[in-house]
This record gives sequence, structure tokens and C-alpha cells, in this order.
Amino acid sequence: MNIGDVASFSGLPAKTIRYYEDIGLVQPLRKENGYRTFREKDVHKLAFLGRARALGFTIEDCRSLLKLYADTDRTSAEVKQIAEEHLKRIDHKVTELTEMRATLSHLVESCAGDHRPDCPILADLAKQQTENSPTKA
Repeated sequence: MNIGDVASFSGLPAKTIRYYEDIGLVQPLRKENGYRTFREKDVHKLAFLGRARALGFTIEDCRSLLKLYADTDRTSAEVKQIAEEHLKRIDHKVTELTEMRATLSHLVESCAGDHRPDCPILADLAKQQTENSPTKA
């Protein structure tokens, strides 16, 4: 199969497939003319990677998950550990985003949004910058 066919079957852009090859996640065969030839197992691996990336797993997580998937002696505990660590990162990010949203929502509500120059959004941004400035240390 060529890269266009694989892109259609896996749902990944050809550029992503080339990148995954560059970093060693997939190793398609090469014809004498240099063109890639993908096997069914490559398509399956790329679909696996696409789903894992859609769930937000890092490239290194994907590399580990692929190794575990290929290892018939793996334990589900090894897989679960990777997923739990990723879930913790997601939970942390959700907390950060929730706090960010609350702050921004408060600032938007505080801003009159009229013809006057006073703006609590800009005042808050300037305050944050001043508090973290190197001369404030």
C-alpha cells in the first residue's frame, strides 16, 4: 500500500505518517525507487497511534504503548500505569483551565466594554506583568 492509501485507511495525514516514520514509530518497507510500501500491520499500528494521540497520549506514551501492545508477556498493570499517569496530567490541565476560565470570566464581566478607556482586563494583565517583573525581586 502507498502512503495515500494508508492515510485514507488510518485517518492520519501523510505528513503525520512521514513524521511517525522519521521518529521510528513505524518502519514501512522501501522499494528500490525509494517509495514506501506499507503492510497491513503498519496501517493497524498507525490507526492505533491515531487513536492514542486523539486521547492526548504523548509520543513517548505511544512508543511505550506500542511496545506493550506487541509484548505478549505484558501485564495490564503496565498499560494501566501509563494511562493513569496521563489521566493525572489531564486532570491537572482541566484544573488549570477551570481556574483560567473563572479568572477570565470575572474580568470579562468586570469590563464595561464601552467607549471609555478604563479596562479591568488590561489592568489585570498589566498587574500580573508588574508583579512578575525582574525589578520587583
